[in-house]
Amino acid sequence: MRIGLFDSGIGGLTVLKTLKEKYPNNDYIYYGDTLNLPYGSKTKEELLKLANQNVNFLINKKVDMIIIACGTVSSNCLKELKNTYDIPIYSIVEPTINYLNQSSYNNIGVIATEATINSHIFKNNINKNVYEIATPKLVPLIESNDLTDIKDTLNEYLKDYLNKIDVLILGCTHYPIIKSEITSLNNSLNIIDMSELVALTANHGEGTISIYFSKLNDTIVGNTKRILNDCQYHLNSK
Repeated sequence: MRIGLFDSGIGGLTVLKTLKEKYPNNDYIYYGDTLNLPYGSKTKEELLKLANQNVNFLINKKVDMIIIACGTVSSNCLKELKNTYDIPIYSIVEPTINYLNQSSYNNIGVIATEATINSHIFKNNINKNVYEIATPKLVPLIESNDLTDIKDTLNEYLKDYLNKIDVLILGCTHYPIIKSEITSLNNSLNIIDMSELVALTANHGEGTISIYFSKLNDTIVGNTKRILNDCQYHLNSK
């Protein structure tokens, strides 16, 4: 099975890593649109244009299915993409919403990009008390690999919510990269990484990983190595 994934940058690599660990025999083709990040401040029209470009790139790589490894595109463009293409397309948000509706959590916090929060996809589809928290500073900091002020930034966003919520959803695939920094704010807080809820039905192939970025530099190369750790992969520029 050839599985395509895309994100605005390195964040979706967290999804790729989780899937590779759970389903090691599939062939994964990943595309990070680093030339156009961040996605979180873009309009829906802009997001849809970029998402179509990303999907077409992966289709040209002969994938069998596509996972939108981006919370922003998943929240804003899934319906349009499904209606446009014959290839199966899945989001990371849908499994998360299904899980939360069946869970015992009653007070749910979601941190995500502005575009995801403004879509209200979590609040409108989860039958619980949901606190939606836009965190626009995080993706640029994570992509730059400059985490000097990350804890102060996280505290700025979360200080008013930590005592109100039972669980915190990492509504952007970049955020698992700073999970330890988030945990340090409250060690008892339950945290959900959306990638852990993605399930596949196929697990056959050569087990290869091919990674493409629309813009490649030393920081992206270093971040890729750090996130995928001991995974073997082929890194390419578009």
